[in-house]
Amino acid sequence: MTETRDLPQAALRALAEAEERRRLAAEKPVLPIELGGRDGPEPVRYGDYEKKGICVDF
Repeated sequence: MTETRDLPQAALRALAEAEERRRLAAEKPVLPIELGGRDGPEPVRYGDYEKKGICVDF
């Protein structure tokens, strides 16, 4: 592999940026707790919503 001192400044910046993006992608986002949400699987996955026995298809 090439020594880092042999690389141009632009390449070093690109490597640092890529490393930062990989680190941020590895972190899990903190999701807020949903209050009053639906029980069971997400209705969007099935293309319809059901609320109080009434089904609405999209």
